[in-house]
Amino acid sequence: MKHSHRMFVLALVAASCFAGFSTPASSQEVVVFGDGDDLIKWLEAEKWWGEENRGEQLEVPHALITGINPRWRKTAPTLPVPVKKEIFYRLMLPLILHANGMVMDRRASVIRVQGELAAGKELAAADLEALRAGLVLLRVADADAAASFTAADPRWPDMLEALLVKLDIIPAGLALGQAAYESGYGTSRFAVEGNALFGQWTYGGEGLKPDQQRKELGDHRIASYDWPFDSVRGYFINLMSHPAYEDFRRLRARLRAEGKPLSSLALADGLTSYSERGQEYVDTLKGMIRTNHLDLADGARFRDEPVRFLVGAENAEDAAELRSKIEEMRQSGELAKIIARMRLE
Repeated sequence: MKHSHRMFVLALVAASCFAGFSTPASSQEVVVFGDGDDLIKWLEAEKWWGEENRGEQLEVPHALITGINPRWRKTAPTLPVPVKKEIFYRLMLPLILHANGMVMDRRASVIRVQGELAAGKELAAADLEALRAGLVLLRVADADAAASFTAADPRWPDMLEALLVKLDIIPAGLALGQAAYESGYGTSRFAVEGNALFGQWTYGGEGLKPDQQRKELGDHRIASYDWPFDSVRGYFINLMSHPAYEDFRRLRARLRAEGKPLSSLALADGLTSYSERGQEYVDTLKGMIRTNHLDLADGARFRDEPVRFLVGAENAEDAAELRSKIEEMRQSGELAKIIARMRLE
Protein backbone atom coordinates (compact mmCIF):
# COMPACT_ATOMS: atom_id res chain seq x y z
CA MET A 1 0.00 0.00 0.00
CA LYS A 2 1.25 3.47 -0.82
CA HIS A 3 2.31 5.74 2.05
CA SER A 4 -0.49 8.19 1.25
CA HIS A 5 -3.01 5.39 1.67
CA ARG A 6 -1.63 4.49 5.07
CA MET A 7 -1.95 8.12 6.11
CA PHE A 8 -5.56 8.15 4.94
CA VAL A 9 -6.28 5.11 7.11
CA LEU A 10 -4.60 6.69 10.14
CA ALA A 11 -6.55 9.89 9.53
CA LEU A 12 -9.73 7.87 9.42
CA VAL A 13 -8.90 6.29 12.77
CA ALA A 14 -8.12 9.65 14.32
CA ALA A 15 -11.41 10.99 13.03
CA SER A 16 -13.57 8.31 14.56
CA CYS A 17 -11.83 8.49 17.90
CA PHE A 18 -11.52 12.24 18.18
CA ALA A 19 -15.18 12.89 17.58
CA GLY A 20 -16.13 10.66 20.48
CA PHE A 21 -18.37 8.31 18.53
CA SER A 22 -19.56 5.19 20.31
CA THR A 23 -20.18 3.26 17.12
CA PRO A 24 -17.91 0.16 17.13
CA ALA A 25 -15.04 0.26 14.65
CA SER A 26 -16.37 -2.96 13.14
CA SER A 27 -19.54 -1.23 11.94
CA GLN A 28 -18.26 2.20 10.85
CA GLU A 29 -18.87 2.84 7.17
CA VAL A 30 -15.96 4.08 5.08
CA VAL A 31 -16.63 5.40 1.57
CA VAL A 32 -13.57 5.34 -0.71
CA PHE A 33 -13.48 7.37 -3.93
CA GLY A 34 -11.25 6.59 -6.88
CA ASP A 35 -11.60 10.00 -8.52
CA GLY A 36 -13.68 13.17 -8.66
CA ASP A 37 -16.36 11.56 -10.80
CA ASP A 38 -16.85 8.90 -8.11
CA LEU A 39 -17.27 11.65 -5.55
CA ILE A 40 -19.86 13.61 -7.53
CA LYS A 41 -21.81 10.42 -8.30
CA TRP A 42 -21.88 9.66 -4.56
CA LEU A 43 -23.01 13.20 -3.74
CA GLU A 44 -25.78 12.92 -6.33
CA ALA A 45 -26.87 9.54 -4.97
CA GLU A 46 -26.99 11.10 -1.50
CA LYS A 47 -29.11 13.96 -2.90
CA TRP A 48 -26.38 16.30 -1.70
CA TRP A 49 -25.61 18.01 -4.98
CA GLY A 50 -27.33 20.82 -6.82
CA GLU A 51 -29.13 24.03 -5.97
CA GLU A 52 -30.79 24.49 -2.58
CA ASN A 53 -33.95 26.54 -2.20
CA ARG A 54 -33.88 29.48 0.19
CA GLY A 55 -36.14 28.95 3.17
CA GLU A 56 -35.87 25.16 3.04
CA GLN A 57 -34.04 23.30 5.77
CA LEU A 58 -30.74 21.88 4.59
CA GLU A 59 -30.47 18.22 5.56
CA VAL A 60 -26.85 17.18 5.44
CA PRO A 61 -25.35 13.67 5.26
CA HIS A 62 -23.25 12.93 8.34
CA ALA A 63 -20.18 12.14 6.26
CA LEU A 64 -16.76 13.49 7.23
CA ILE A 65 -13.76 13.80 4.94
CA THR A 66 -10.54 12.38 6.40
CA GLY A 67 -7.99 14.20 4.26
CA ILE A 68 -7.42 16.51 1.29
CA ASN A 69 -6.06 14.55 -1.64
CA PRO A 70 -3.01 16.27 -3.20
CA ARG A 71 -4.68 15.70 -6.57
CA TRP A 72 -7.32 18.29 -5.63
CA ARG A 73 -4.78 21.11 -5.90
CA LYS A 74 -4.15 20.21 -9.55
CA THR A 75 -7.71 19.26 -10.45
CA ALA A 76 -9.62 22.16 -8.90
CA PRO A 77 -8.29 24.87 -11.29
CA THR A 78 -9.46 22.81 -14.27
CA LEU A 79 -13.05 22.55 -13.03
CA PRO A 80 -15.80 25.07 -13.74
CA VAL A 81 -15.76 27.50 -10.82
CA PRO A 82 -19.28 26.60 -9.63
CA VAL A 83 -18.34 22.90 -9.53
CA LYS A 84 -15.12 23.55 -7.61
CA LYS A 85 -16.97 25.69 -5.08
CA GLU A 86 -19.82 23.21 -4.65
CA ILE A 87 -17.49 20.27 -4.03
CA PHE A 88 -15.64 22.28 -1.39
CA TYR A 89 -18.76 23.54 0.39
CA ARG A 90 -20.52 20.15 0.29
CA LEU A 91 -17.55 18.43 1.92
CA MET A 92 -16.81 21.20 4.43
CA LEU A 93 -20.30 21.69 5.80
CA PRO A 94 -20.55 18.31 7.62
CA LEU A 95 -17.28 19.06 9.44
CA ILE A 96 -18.64 22.40 10.62
CA LEU A 97 -22.00 20.96 11.66
CA HIS A 98 -20.22 18.25 13.61
CA ALA A 99 -18.15 20.84 15.46
CA ASN A 100 -21.26 22.89 16.23
CA GLY A 101 -22.96 19.76 17.53
CA MET A 102 -20.09 19.13 19.93
CA VAL A 103 -20.26 22.76 21.08
CA MET A 104 -23.98 22.61 21.71
CA ASP A 105 -23.66 19.35 23.65
CA ARG A 106 -21.14 20.98 25.95
CA ARG A 107 -23.17 24.17 26.19
CA ALA A 108 -26.19 22.14 27.22
CA SER A 109 -24.11 20.53 29.97
CA VAL A 110 -23.10 23.94 31.32
CA ILE A 111 -26.72 25.11 31.31
CA ARG A 112 -27.76 21.92 33.09
CA VAL A 113 -25.15 22.51 35.80
CA GLN A 114 -26.33 26.10 36.14
CA GLY A 115 -29.80 24.86 36.88
CA GLU A 116 -28.59 22.28 39.37
CA LEU A 117 -26.52 24.84 41.26
CA ALA A 118 -29.46 27.22 41.35
CA ALA A 119 -31.53 24.40 42.87
CA GLY A 120 -28.96 23.97 45.63
CA LYS A 121 -27.25 20.85 44.28
CA GLU A 122 -23.50 20.36 44.44
CA LEU A 123 -21.37 19.69 41.39
CA ALA A 124 -20.85 16.03 40.57
CA ALA A 125 -17.23 14.91 40.27
CA ALA A 126 -17.49 14.31 36.53
CA ASP A 127 -18.98 17.77 35.97
CA LEU A 128 -16.29 19.39 38.10
CA GLU A 129 -13.54 17.74 36.03
CA ALA A 130 -15.16 18.70 32.71
CA LEU A 131 -15.75 22.30 33.79
CA ARG A 132 -12.18 22.72 35.00
CA ALA A 133 -10.95 21.53 31.60
CA GLY A 134 -13.35 23.92 29.87
CA LEU A 135 -12.13 26.88 31.91
CA VAL A 136 -8.57 26.21 30.75
CA LEU A 137 -9.38 25.39 27.13
CA LEU A 138 -11.43 28.55 26.64
CA ARG A 139 -9.06 30.76 28.62
CA VAL A 140 -11.50 31.63 31.35
CA ALA A 141 -8.90 30.62 33.94
CA ASP A 142 -5.36 29.27 33.88
CA ALA A 143 -4.60 25.70 34.90
CA ASP A 144 -3.65 26.54 38.47
CA ALA A 145 -6.73 28.67 39.04
CA ALA A 146 -9.02 26.06 37.49
CA ALA A 147 -7.54 23.33 39.69
CA SER A 148 -8.34 25.41 42.78
CA PHE A 149 -12.09 25.36 42.09
CA THR A 150 -13.95 22.98 44.37
CA ALA A 151 -17.43 21.56 43.87
CA ALA A 152 -18.85 24.06 46.38
CA ASP A 153 -16.85 27.08 45.17
CA PRO A 154 -19.02 30.23 45.25
CA ARG A 155 -17.38 31.50 42.05
CA TRP A 156 -19.04 28.90 39.86
CA PRO A 157 -22.08 31.02 38.82
CA ASP A 158 -19.78 33.70 37.38
CA MET A 159 -17.52 31.12 35.78
CA LEU A 160 -20.44 29.36 34.12
CA GLU A 161 -21.71 32.64 32.70
CA ALA A 162 -18.24 33.33 31.32
CA LEU A 163 -18.12 29.87 29.79
CA LEU A 164 -21.48 30.33 28.07
CA VAL A 165 -20.34 33.57 26.44
CA LYS A 166 -17.44 31.68 24.89
CA LEU A 167 -19.06 28.28 24.32
CA ASP A 168 -21.49 28.85 21.49
CA ILE A 169 -21.91 28.03 17.82
CA ILE A 170 -20.18 29.56 14.84
CA PRO A 171 -22.69 30.01 12.01
CA ALA A 172 -21.98 27.47 9.29
CA GLY A 173 -22.05 30.01 6.47
CA LEU A 174 -19.44 32.14 8.22
CA ALA A 175 -17.12 29.17 8.73
CA LEU A 176 -17.59 28.08 5.12
CA GLY A 177 -16.70 31.56 3.88
CA GLN A 178 -13.57 31.78 5.99
CA ALA A 179 -12.43 28.29 5.03
CA ALA A 180 -12.89 29.05 1.33
CA TYR A 181 -11.07 32.37 1.62
CA GLU A 182 -8.19 31.18 3.79
CA SER A 183 -7.53 27.91 1.95
CA GLY A 184 -8.35 28.88 -1.62
CA TYR A 185 -11.17 26.33 -1.62
CA GLY A 186 -8.84 23.71 -0.21
CA THR A 187 -6.14 24.20 -2.87
CA SER A 188 -3.49 26.04 -0.84
CA ARG A 189 -0.22 24.31 -0.01
CA PHE A 190 -1.13 24.55 3.66
CA ALA A 191 -4.48 22.85 3.09
CA VAL A 192 -3.03 20.00 1.06
CA GLU A 193 0.09 19.43 3.16
CA GLY A 194 -1.36 20.12 6.59
CA ASN A 195 -5.18 20.07 6.37
CA ALA A 196 -4.97 23.77 7.33
CA LEU A 197 -8.25 25.35 6.29
CA PHE A 198 -8.38 28.59 8.28
CA GLY A 199 -4.87 30.05 8.04
CA GLN A 200 -4.21 29.91 11.77
CA TRP A 201 -0.74 30.87 12.91
CA THR A 202 1.50 29.04 15.34
CA TYR A 203 4.94 29.68 16.81
CA GLY A 204 7.74 27.64 18.33
CA GLY A 205 8.96 25.93 15.17
CA GLU A 206 5.82 23.85 14.59
CA GLY A 207 3.56 23.96 11.58
CA LEU A 208 4.22 24.79 7.93
CA LYS A 209 6.62 27.60 7.11
CA PRO A 210 5.31 30.24 4.67
CA ASP A 211 7.32 30.72 1.49
CA GLN A 212 7.90 34.35 2.46
CA GLN A 213 8.15 34.60 6.23
CA ARG A 214 8.17 38.16 7.57
CA LYS A 215 11.08 38.60 9.98
CA GLU A 216 9.34 41.27 12.05
CA LEU A 217 6.64 38.74 12.97
CA GLY A 218 9.06 36.15 14.30
CA ASP A 219 9.07 32.44 13.41
CA HIS A 220 5.38 32.34 12.60
CA ARG A 221 4.02 29.33 10.75
CA ILE A 222 0.68 27.97 9.62
CA ALA A 223 -0.68 25.41 12.05
CA SER A 224 -0.97 21.95 10.50
CA TYR A 225 -3.36 19.16 11.48
CA ASP A 226 -3.67 15.40 11.18
CA TRP A 227 -7.00 15.67 9.42
CA PRO A 228 -9.52 18.34 8.35
CA PHE A 229 -11.74 18.14 11.43
CA ASP A 230 -8.75 19.00 13.62
CA SER A 231 -8.45 22.23 11.66
CA VAL A 232 -12.15 22.99 12.13
CA ARG A 233 -11.86 22.24 15.84
CA GLY A 234 -8.82 24.52 16.14
CA TYR A 235 -10.71 27.31 14.38
CA PHE A 236 -13.67 26.93 16.73
CA ILE A 237 -11.46 27.01 19.82
CA ASN A 238 -9.63 30.02 18.42
CA LEU A 239 -12.81 32.07 17.92
CA MET A 240 -14.21 30.92 21.27
CA SER A 241 -11.11 31.70 23.32
CA HIS A 242 -8.58 34.08 21.81
CA PRO A 243 -8.63 37.65 23.21
CA ALA A 244 -8.56 39.03 19.64
CA TYR A 245 -12.11 37.79 19.07
CA GLU A 246 -13.75 39.27 22.14
CA ASP A 247 -15.86 41.54 19.90
CA PHE A 248 -17.12 38.50 18.01
CA ARG A 249 -18.14 36.75 21.24
CA ARG A 250 -19.80 39.84 22.70
CA LEU A 251 -21.80 40.36 19.52
CA ARG A 252 -22.85 36.72 19.50
CA ALA A 253 -23.86 36.83 23.18
CA ARG A 254 -25.88 40.00 22.62
CA LEU A 255 -27.74 38.51 19.65
CA ARG A 256 -28.52 35.38 21.67
CA ALA A 257 -29.72 37.41 24.66
CA GLU A 258 -32.01 39.41 22.36
CA GLY A 259 -33.38 36.24 20.79
CA LYS A 260 -32.01 37.15 17.36
CA PRO A 261 -30.52 34.68 14.86
CA LEU A 262 -26.80 34.01 15.10
CA SER A 263 -26.37 34.69 11.41
CA SER A 264 -23.23 34.60 9.33
CA LEU A 265 -23.58 38.12 7.99
CA ALA A 266 -24.26 39.61 11.42
CA LEU A 267 -21.39 37.85 13.17
CA ALA A 268 -18.88 38.54 10.40
CA ASP A 269 -18.80 42.11 11.73
CA GLY A 270 -17.02 40.82 14.84
CA LEU A 271 -14.01 39.51 12.90
CA THR A 272 -12.03 42.63 12.05
CA SER A 273 -9.11 41.18 14.03
CA TYR A 274 -8.96 37.94 12.04
CA SER A 275 -6.82 39.54 9.36
CA GLU A 276 -4.40 42.45 9.09
CA ARG A 277 -6.81 43.77 6.46
CA GLY A 278 -9.32 44.55 9.20
CA GLN A 279 -12.63 45.91 7.92
CA GLU A 280 -11.60 45.23 4.33
CA TYR A 281 -11.32 41.53 5.23
CA VAL A 282 -14.79 41.57 6.81
CA ASP A 283 -16.25 43.28 3.73
CA THR A 284 -14.65 40.66 1.47
CA LEU A 285 -15.92 37.84 3.67
CA LYS A 286 -19.47 39.20 3.70
CA GLY A 287 -19.30 39.56 -0.08
CA MET A 288 -18.37 35.88 -0.38
CA ILE A 289 -21.23 34.87 1.91
CA ARG A 290 -23.74 36.89 -0.13
CA THR A 291 -22.42 35.91 -3.57
CA ASN A 292 -22.34 32.20 -2.75
CA HIS A 293 -25.53 32.24 -0.61
CA LEU A 294 -23.59 30.67 2.25
CA ASP A 295 -26.05 32.00 4.80
CA LEU A 296 -28.36 29.19 3.63
CA ALA A 297 -26.10 26.86 5.59
CA ASP A 298 -26.82 28.66 8.87
CA GLY A 299 -29.96 26.56 9.29
CA ALA A 300 -28.47 23.26 8.14
CA ARG A 301 -28.75 20.11 10.21
CA PHE A 302 -27.62 16.51 9.97
CA ARG A 303 -29.85 13.76 8.74
CA ASP A 304 -30.70 11.18 11.36
CA GLU A 305 -28.03 8.67 10.40
CA PRO A 306 -24.74 7.18 11.65
CA VAL A 307 -21.53 8.97 10.87
CA ARG A 308 -19.58 7.88 7.80
CA PHE A 309 -16.04 8.65 6.70
CA LEU A 310 -14.93 9.71 3.23
CA VAL A 311 -11.49 8.74 1.92
CA GLY A 312 -9.89 9.68 -1.38
CA ALA A 313 -7.60 7.41 -3.40
CA GLU A 314 -5.53 8.11 -6.51
CA ASN A 315 -7.56 6.00 -8.94
CA ALA A 316 -9.94 3.05 -9.14
CA GLU A 317 -7.17 0.47 -8.64
CA ASP A 318 -5.82 2.24 -5.56
CA ALA A 319 -9.36 2.67 -4.24
CA ALA A 320 -9.93 -1.10 -4.41
CA GLU A 321 -6.64 -1.74 -2.62
CA LEU A 322 -7.50 0.80 0.05
CA ARG A 323 -10.94 -0.69 0.64
CA SER A 324 -9.31 -4.09 1.07
CA LYS A 325 -6.76 -2.74 3.54
CA ILE A 326 -9.41 -0.98 5.62
CA GLU A 327 -11.43 -4.18 5.75
CA GLU A 328 -8.35 -6.13 6.88
CA MET A 329 -7.81 -3.62 9.68
CA ARG A 330 -11.45 -3.92 10.65
CA GLN A 331 -11.43 -7.72 10.71
CA SER A 332 -8.10 -8.00 12.52
CA GLY A 333 -9.18 -5.59 15.22
CA GLU A 334 -6.32 -3.21 14.45
CA LEU A 335 -8.78 -0.41 13.75
CA ALA A 336 -10.48 -0.83 17.11
CA LYS A 337 -7.13 -1.05 18.94
CA ILE A 338 -5.88 2.18 17.40
CA ILE A 339 -9.13 3.95 18.28
CA ALA A 340 -8.90 2.76 21.89
CA ARG A 341 -5.24 3.75 22.10
CA MET A 342 -5.65 7.32 20.85
CA ARG A 343 -8.18 8.44 23.50
CA LEU A 344 -8.91 11.78 21.89
CA GLU A 345 -11.77 14.04 22.96
